[in-house]
Amino acid sequence: MKLRHLLLTTIMTLTLSACAQSKFTALEQQQISIEDPALFEKSEAFTIDFAALREKEYSFPLPVGKAKMGKDYIVEIDTKKGDAVKAMFSGTVRLSRHNPPFGNVIVIRHDNGLETVYGNNAENLVKSGDRVKAGQTIAIVGTDKGRTYCQLMMMVNGSRINPEIVVSLQSHQLRRQTVLCQKTANWRVDISVVKEPAPDKAVAVEWWCYPLADAKVISPFGARGGRRHTGTDLKTKFGDNILAAFDGEVVYSGPFAAYGNLVRIKHANGLETYYSHNSKNLVKVGDRVKAGQVVALTGQTGRATTPHLHFETRVNGQAVNSNKYFDHQNHTIRLSAFKKTANGYMAR
Repeated sequence: MKLRHLLLTTIMTLTLSACAQSKFTALEQQQISIEDPALFEKSEAFTIDFAALREKEYSFPLPVGKAKMGKDYIVEIDTKKGDAVKAMFSGTVRLSRHNPPFGNVIVIRHDNGLETVYGNNAENLVKSGDRVKAGQTIAIVGTDKGRTYCQLMMMVNGSRINPEIVVSLQSHQLRRQTVLCQKTANWRVDISVVKEPAPDKAVAVEWWCYPLADAKVISPFGARGGRRHTGTDLKTKFGDNILAAFDGEVVYSGPFAAYGNLVRIKHANGLETYYSHNSKNLVKVGDRVKAGQVVALTGQTGRATTPHLHFETRVNGQAVNSNKYFDHQNHTIRLSAFKKTANGYMAR
């Protein structure tokens, strides 16, 4: 512990104001995985404080895409043809070329010490040496064997790391914490979290998640067709992932009258959420779930004329317009509907 404390007091901390390399060797412009000669020049370790980043200093590569982890920490983000791939952080393009097996690929060396890799591009829009900002369009996503997706990887000193340390693949949110990057033998790097998010940063981490990414409202809460509509109908396409809005416990999972396949989750914040018309429920009664966890797939069971998610928020068993808690147009949380307590955020 004393050695670790000594290490943390002597390590270099990289920030977005750091000077980034603008010229690269021929090998750096050709090889995806390669050491950064300046990264550990002054110290055997450094930290990255993701909590210090402003909103505009981070962007998920495809904000409306659906991301999943594959082998060897390769993330695939499914989206639609023609979508723009965005740089995650500010930095300098190190490599931009065709490089099998990733097709057209871009590597950005960021000012914070990370490198991000974007593969399977239909077209690269930047070249080696270009400076880019977080959120800047760098490529057009490509299609392979009828599927449109971007391949994303993260590296430190040429060593591939688990992207889930940096970002939540379900919610696309940056994990606002401090991580330690420590050089080991054979130029490999150990990554560890040394500072969890402060309580006042909790809103930016993962205490909530919009229940259906890229959805649009097809029927709001309220009176409809002579009857009371107790939820908000959200539509994407059949079989899409339905995500838990908050941490909680599954209290019902199964068919229920006009709801069709229904999942009910009770949350510590005072809310209970309903997810119905599902083609398949993926959780059972008693399961503990996290915000952003996939709990079901969209469908058309029960009384439904089209595949969609019927989403409800309830307080003490009474349906409350979910628009009080979520901005359905922008897929964001309404913080004014919650009060901050020592144990998190409680619904008002």
